[in-house]
Amino acid sequence: MTDSPRFVSFSLEGAPGYGLVKGEGVVDLSARHGAKWPTLREVIEAGALPSLAEEAKTLPVDIPLTDIRYEIPIPAPEKLICVGVNFPDRNEEYKDGQAAPANPSLFIRFPRSFTGHGRPLIRPPESPQLDYEGEIVIVIGKGGRRIPESAALDHIAALSLCNEGTIRDWVRHAKFNVTQGKNFDRTGSIGPWLVPFTDEAQIADIQLTTRVNGEVRQQDRTSRMIFSFRKIINYISTFTTLVPGDVIVTGTPTGAGARFDPPIWLKPGDVVEVEADGLGILRNTIEDEA
Repeated sequence: MTDSPRFVSFSLEGAPGYGLVKGEGVVDLSARHGAKWPTLREVIEAGALPSLAEEAKTLPVDIPLTDIRYEIPIPAPEKLICVGVNFPDRNEEYKDGQAAPANPSLFIRFPRSFTGHGRPLIRPPESPQLDYEGEIVIVIGKGGRRIPESAALDHIAALSLCNEGTIRDWVRHAKFNVTQGKNFDRTGSIGPWLVPFTDEAQIADIQLTTRVNGEVRQQDRTSRMIFSFRKIINYISTFTTLVPGDVIVTGTPTGAGARFDPPIWLKPGDVVEVEADGLGILRNTIEDEA
Protein backbone atom coordinates (compact mmCIF):
# COMPACT_ATOMS: atom_id res chain seq x y z
CA MET A 1 0.00 0.00 0.00
CA THR A 2 2.94 2.32 0.53
CA ASP A 3 3.42 2.28 -3.25
CA SER A 4 -0.20 3.19 -3.99
CA PRO A 5 -0.68 6.07 -6.45
CA ARG A 6 -1.41 9.43 -4.84
CA PHE A 7 -3.55 11.88 -6.81
CA VAL A 8 -3.53 15.52 -5.73
CA SER A 9 -5.67 18.51 -6.54
CA PHE A 10 -3.63 21.69 -6.35
CA SER A 11 -3.37 25.30 -7.35
CA LEU A 12 -0.26 26.86 -8.87
CA GLU A 13 -0.05 30.62 -9.19
CA GLY A 14 -3.82 30.73 -8.76
CA ALA A 15 -4.61 28.18 -11.49
CA PRO A 16 -6.25 24.88 -10.46
CA GLY A 17 -4.88 21.53 -11.52
CA TYR A 18 -4.49 17.89 -10.58
CA GLY A 19 -1.78 15.32 -10.91
CA LEU A 20 0.03 12.36 -9.46
CA VAL A 21 2.70 12.61 -6.77
CA LYS A 22 5.98 11.12 -7.93
CA GLY A 23 8.95 11.40 -5.61
CA GLU A 24 9.24 15.03 -4.55
CA GLY A 25 7.16 16.35 -7.43
CA VAL A 26 3.90 16.17 -9.31
CA VAL A 27 3.16 14.84 -12.78
CA ASP A 28 0.70 17.46 -14.06
CA LEU A 29 -2.12 15.34 -15.48
CA SER A 30 -4.49 18.30 -15.78
CA ALA A 31 -2.13 19.87 -18.34
CA ARG A 32 -2.52 16.72 -20.43
CA HIS A 33 -6.17 15.80 -19.80
CA GLY A 34 -7.84 18.89 -18.32
CA ALA A 35 -9.88 19.63 -21.44
CA LYS A 36 -11.49 16.21 -21.20
CA TRP A 37 -11.55 15.87 -17.40
CA PRO A 38 -11.39 19.29 -15.71
CA THR A 39 -10.99 17.91 -12.15
CA LEU A 40 -10.47 14.60 -10.37
CA ARG A 41 -14.23 14.36 -10.05
CA GLU A 42 -14.55 13.88 -13.82
CA VAL A 43 -11.56 11.51 -13.81
CA ILE A 44 -13.34 9.37 -11.22
CA GLU A 45 -16.63 9.51 -13.12
CA ALA A 46 -14.82 8.19 -16.21
CA GLY A 47 -13.19 5.41 -14.19
CA ALA A 48 -9.83 6.74 -15.32
CA LEU A 49 -7.79 6.73 -12.09
CA PRO A 50 -6.08 3.39 -12.93
CA SER A 51 -5.18 4.38 -16.48
CA LEU A 52 -3.82 7.77 -15.41
CA ALA A 53 -1.76 6.14 -12.68
CA GLU A 54 -0.27 3.80 -15.26
CA GLU A 55 0.38 6.63 -17.70
CA ALA A 56 2.11 8.74 -15.06
CA LYS A 57 4.68 6.00 -14.44
CA THR A 58 6.38 6.91 -17.71
CA LEU A 59 6.02 10.69 -17.45
CA PRO A 60 8.48 13.17 -15.95
CA VAL A 61 7.75 15.31 -12.91
CA ASP A 62 6.46 18.73 -13.96
CA ILE A 63 6.19 20.63 -10.66
CA PRO A 64 8.06 20.37 -7.34
CA LEU A 65 5.74 19.55 -4.45
CA THR A 66 7.05 22.64 -2.67
CA ASP A 67 5.55 24.86 -5.41
CA ILE A 68 1.95 23.69 -5.22
CA ARG A 69 -0.83 24.67 -2.85
CA TYR A 70 -2.85 21.61 -1.88
CA GLU A 71 -6.60 21.84 -2.45
CA ILE A 72 -9.30 19.44 -1.27
CA PRO A 73 -9.10 16.43 -3.61
CA ILE A 74 -12.64 16.72 -5.02
CA PRO A 75 -13.20 20.47 -5.45
CA ALA A 76 -16.96 20.42 -5.97
CA PRO A 77 -18.61 17.16 -4.91
CA GLU A 78 -22.36 16.94 -5.36
CA LYS A 79 -22.61 15.61 -1.82
CA LEU A 80 -20.32 15.76 1.20
CA ILE A 81 -21.86 13.58 3.91
CA CYS A 82 -20.39 13.01 7.37
CA VAL A 83 -21.05 10.18 9.82
CA GLY A 84 -21.21 11.02 13.53
CA VAL A 85 -20.58 8.78 16.55
CA ASN A 86 -19.10 5.78 14.72
CA PHE A 87 -16.68 4.31 17.28
CA PRO A 88 -17.74 2.53 20.51
CA ASP A 89 -15.79 4.80 22.88
CA ARG A 90 -17.13 7.84 21.07
CA ASN A 91 -20.70 6.63 21.66
CA GLU A 92 -19.96 6.14 25.37
CA GLU A 93 -18.87 9.78 25.65
CA TYR A 94 -22.50 10.83 25.51
CA LYS A 95 -23.20 9.10 28.86
CA ASP A 96 -26.88 8.68 28.03
CA GLY A 97 -27.02 4.99 28.83
CA GLN A 98 -27.90 4.13 25.25
CA ALA A 99 -26.33 1.24 23.39
CA ALA A 100 -24.84 1.81 19.98
CA PRO A 101 -27.49 3.36 17.71
CA ALA A 102 -29.28 1.24 15.13
CA ASN A 103 -28.54 3.62 12.26
CA PRO A 104 -25.77 6.11 11.48
CA SER A 105 -26.08 9.77 12.50
CA LEU A 106 -25.48 11.91 9.42
CA PHE A 107 -24.97 15.56 8.58
CA ILE A 108 -23.93 17.59 5.57
CA ARG A 109 -20.90 19.81 5.12
CA PHE A 110 -20.16 22.31 2.38
CA PRO A 111 -16.90 22.15 0.39
CA ARG A 112 -16.06 25.70 1.47
CA SER A 113 -15.85 24.51 5.09
CA PHE A 114 -12.72 22.52 4.16
CA THR A 115 -9.22 23.48 3.09
CA GLY A 116 -6.28 21.47 1.78
CA HIS A 117 -3.26 19.81 3.34
CA GLY A 118 -0.59 22.16 4.64
CA ARG A 119 -2.94 25.13 4.87
CA PRO A 120 -4.21 26.67 8.10
CA LEU A 121 -7.54 25.84 9.66
CA ILE A 122 -9.28 29.10 10.48
CA ARG A 123 -10.60 29.88 13.96
CA PRO A 124 -13.50 32.33 13.56
CA PRO A 125 -14.02 35.36 15.79
CA GLU A 126 -17.45 34.07 16.89
CA SER A 127 -16.00 31.28 19.07
CA PRO A 128 -12.69 29.95 20.42
CA GLN A 129 -14.06 26.39 20.52
CA LEU A 130 -12.35 25.03 17.39
CA ASP A 131 -11.92 21.26 17.79
CA TYR A 132 -10.37 18.45 15.71
CA GLU A 133 -11.80 15.14 14.50
CA GLY A 134 -9.58 12.77 12.51
CA GLU A 135 -11.48 10.60 10.04
CA ILE A 136 -11.16 8.40 6.97
CA VAL A 137 -12.78 9.54 3.73
CA ILE A 138 -14.28 7.37 1.01
CA VAL A 139 -14.98 8.81 -2.43
CA ILE A 140 -17.70 7.22 -4.53
CA GLY A 141 -16.64 6.00 -7.96
CA LYS A 142 -19.71 4.16 -9.21
CA GLY A 143 -23.06 5.71 -8.40
CA GLY A 144 -26.18 3.93 -7.34
CA ARG A 145 -29.32 3.77 -5.23
CA ARG A 146 -30.16 1.17 -2.59
CA ILE A 147 -26.74 -0.39 -2.93
CA PRO A 148 -26.58 -3.74 -1.08
CA GLU A 149 -23.86 -4.14 1.52
CA SER A 150 -22.46 -7.10 -0.41
CA ALA A 151 -21.66 -4.82 -3.37
CA ALA A 152 -20.97 -1.58 -1.51
CA LEU A 153 -17.18 -1.61 -1.74
CA ASP A 154 -17.40 -1.91 -5.52
CA HIS A 155 -18.71 1.67 -5.47
CA ILE A 156 -15.59 3.19 -3.84
CA ALA A 157 -13.09 4.90 -6.14
CA ALA A 158 -10.59 6.31 -3.66
CA LEU A 159 -9.66 7.03 -0.05
CA SER A 160 -8.42 10.10 1.76
CA LEU A 161 -8.18 11.68 5.22
CA CYS A 162 -10.18 14.40 6.94
CA ASN A 163 -9.81 16.67 9.94
CA GLU A 164 -13.50 17.31 10.47
CA GLY A 165 -12.96 20.52 12.42
CA THR A 166 -15.90 21.67 14.53
CA ILE A 167 -16.95 24.82 16.37
CA ARG A 168 -18.32 23.05 19.43
CA ASP A 169 -20.65 25.62 20.96
CA TRP A 170 -22.22 26.29 17.55
CA VAL A 171 -23.32 22.65 17.19
CA ARG A 172 -25.64 23.38 20.14
CA HIS A 173 -27.16 26.60 18.79
CA ALA A 174 -30.34 24.80 17.79
CA LYS A 175 -32.28 21.82 19.05
CA PHE A 176 -32.06 19.23 16.29
CA ASN A 177 -29.02 19.89 14.11
CA VAL A 178 -25.26 20.46 14.11
CA THR A 179 -25.00 22.14 10.72
CA GLN A 180 -23.87 25.55 11.96
CA GLY A 181 -20.94 24.29 14.00
CA LYS A 182 -19.79 22.03 11.20
CA ASN A 183 -19.68 24.55 8.38
CA PHE A 184 -17.63 27.60 9.32
CA ASP A 185 -15.36 28.38 6.36
CA ARG A 186 -12.04 26.51 6.35
CA THR A 187 -12.45 24.95 9.78
CA GLY A 188 -11.71 21.44 8.44
CA SER A 189 -9.41 19.84 5.92
CA ILE A 190 -9.35 16.93 3.46
CA GLY A 191 -6.29 15.39 1.86
CA PRO A 192 -3.47 15.40 1.27
CA TRP A 193 -4.39 13.23 -1.72
CA LEU A 194 -6.59 10.48 -3.06
CA VAL A 195 -5.35 6.88 -2.89
CA PRO A 196 -7.22 4.66 -5.38
CA PHE A 197 -9.28 1.95 -3.70
CA THR A 198 -8.38 -1.53 -4.91
CA ASP A 199 -8.98 -3.95 -2.07
CA GLU A 200 -10.93 -4.26 1.19
CA ALA A 201 -7.65 -4.81 3.06
CA GLN A 202 -6.93 -1.09 2.57
CA ILE A 203 -9.67 -0.15 5.04
CA ALA A 204 -10.77 -3.29 6.91
CA ASP A 205 -8.48 -2.93 9.94
CA ILE A 206 -6.24 0.13 9.70
CA GLN A 207 -5.12 2.44 12.48
CA LEU A 208 -6.38 6.03 12.52
CA THR A 209 -4.47 8.54 14.65
CA THR A 210 -4.84 12.26 15.39
CA ARG A 211 -1.98 14.23 16.93
CA VAL A 212 -1.92 17.80 18.21
CA ASN A 213 1.57 19.28 18.49
CA GLY A 214 2.95 15.73 18.36
CA GLU A 215 0.74 14.41 21.18
CA VAL A 216 -1.56 11.52 20.30
CA ARG A 217 -5.13 12.59 21.05
CA GLN A 218 -7.19 10.05 19.07
CA GLN A 219 -6.34 6.50 18.03
CA ASP A 220 -8.50 3.57 17.01
CA ARG A 221 -8.90 0.98 14.28
CA THR A 222 -11.49 0.80 11.53
CA SER A 223 -12.37 -2.78 12.48
CA ARG A 224 -14.01 -1.26 15.60
CA MET A 225 -16.32 1.10 13.73
CA ILE A 226 -19.95 0.74 14.75
CA PHE A 227 -21.08 1.11 11.14
CA SER A 228 -18.84 -0.50 8.54
CA PHE A 229 -17.94 1.15 5.26
CA ARG A 230 -20.34 -1.29 3.60
CA LYS A 231 -23.19 -0.32 5.93
CA ILE A 232 -22.56 3.40 5.50
CA ILE A 233 -22.79 3.18 1.71
CA ASN A 234 -25.84 0.95 1.89
CA TYR A 235 -27.65 3.21 4.35
CA ILE A 236 -26.92 6.52 2.62
CA SER A 237 -27.85 5.15 -0.80
CA THR A 238 -31.24 4.10 0.55
CA PHE A 239 -32.47 7.69 0.70
CA THR A 240 -30.27 9.44 -1.88
CA THR A 241 -28.63 8.45 -5.13
CA LEU A 242 -24.88 8.38 -4.74
CA VAL A 243 -22.93 9.72 -7.72
CA PRO A 244 -19.25 9.64 -8.72
CA GLY A 245 -17.21 12.10 -6.69
CA ASP A 246 -19.49 12.09 -3.65
CA VAL A 247 -17.44 12.33 -0.46
CA ILE A 248 -18.32 10.41 2.70
CA VAL A 249 -16.49 11.19 5.96
CA THR A 250 -16.83 8.08 8.08
CA GLY A 251 -16.52 9.05 11.77
CA THR A 252 -13.96 9.92 14.43
CA PRO A 253 -12.59 8.04 17.47
CA THR A 254 -12.82 9.30 21.03
CA GLY A 255 -10.39 11.96 22.26
CA ALA A 256 -11.51 15.25 20.75
CA GLY A 257 -10.58 18.38 22.66
CA ALA A 258 -14.14 18.85 23.94
CA ARG A 259 -13.82 15.69 26.04
CA PHE A 260 -10.95 16.94 28.21
CA ASP A 261 -11.68 18.52 31.57
CA PRO A 262 -11.35 21.39 31.05
CA PRO A 263 -11.72 21.23 27.24
CA ILE A 264 -8.61 21.86 25.15
CA TRP A 265 -9.48 23.94 22.08
CA LEU A 266 -7.19 24.46 19.11
CA LYS A 267 -5.34 27.77 19.13
CA PRO A 268 -3.19 29.68 16.64
CA GLY A 269 0.17 27.98 16.17
CA ASP A 270 -1.07 24.46 16.91
CA VAL A 271 -0.27 21.70 14.42
CA VAL A 272 -2.82 18.94 13.86
CA GLU A 273 -1.93 15.72 12.05
CA VAL A 274 -4.34 12.99 10.98
CA GLU A 275 -2.69 9.75 9.90
CA ALA A 276 -3.95 6.36 8.75
CA ASP A 277 -2.15 3.27 7.51
CA GLY A 278 -1.52 3.54 3.79
CA LEU A 279 -3.13 6.96 3.42
CA GLY A 280 -0.38 9.29 4.60
CA ILE A 281 -0.54 12.28 6.94
CA LEU A 282 -2.91 15.25 6.68
CA ARG A 283 -1.27 18.20 8.41
CA ASN A 284 -2.65 21.66 9.18
CA THR A 285 -1.76 24.59 11.41
CA ILE A 286 -4.27 26.90 13.12
CA GLU A 287 -4.76 30.61 12.47
CA ASP A 288 -7.28 33.19 13.58
CA GLU A 289 -9.51 34.62 10.86
CA ALA A 290 -8.07 37.85 9.55
